[in-house]
Amino acid sequence: MTVANSASISADIAGRYAQALFDLVRDAGGIDALSAQVDDLASAYDASEDLRDLTVSPLYDRQQQEAAIGTLAGRMGLSPELANTLRLMAKNRRLFALPQFIAKLRGLIADARGEVTADVVSAQALSDEQKTRLADTLAAKSGKKVKLNARVDESLIGGMIVKLGSQMIDSSIRSKLASLQNAMKEVG
Repeated sequence: MTVANSASISADIAGRYAQALFDLVRDAGGIDALSAQVDDLASAYDASEDLRDLTVSPLYDRQQQEAAIGTLAGRMGLSPELANTLRLMAKNRRLFALPQFIAKLRGLIADARGEVTADVVSAQALSDEQKTRLADTLAAKSGKKVKLNARVDESLIGGMIVKLGSQMIDSSIRSKLASLQNAMKEVG
């Protein structure tokens, strides 16, 4: 199996779980609560190496994964719908698709709200004012309400990378130095 096939299969699996959960929550009018919980779950996944290991390690069996994810859902105060979906994913050995599940849910929620998500990677954490200005600028450009998904990557040295839909704007110093290095190679 190629990496592309593996990624495609993960996306398909995640998409089915996300769509089913989204449909259930949308009918009950709980999109806003789901959005906040998905953001919390994404933050927990990004921050916890133990959680990432739990989702992909073959050392944990179905029952261990289901028990651990159930405990996590309880501690985080996740809705019964989201908690049950996560437990079902664990029971069916599908937790490896959790990042794609989160991304798909975010996309469904954004579509329902008429929003677009911009992934922003910056060398330093953005202030609230910077986030607001960036979101307003991107909203004016896209014609939709923009929700920022921001993270820090200190290896950028300075600047940021913004991905809005299929468009990417790389104003990082790292990329500018790489371009300069390539130009110098061509000269020499």
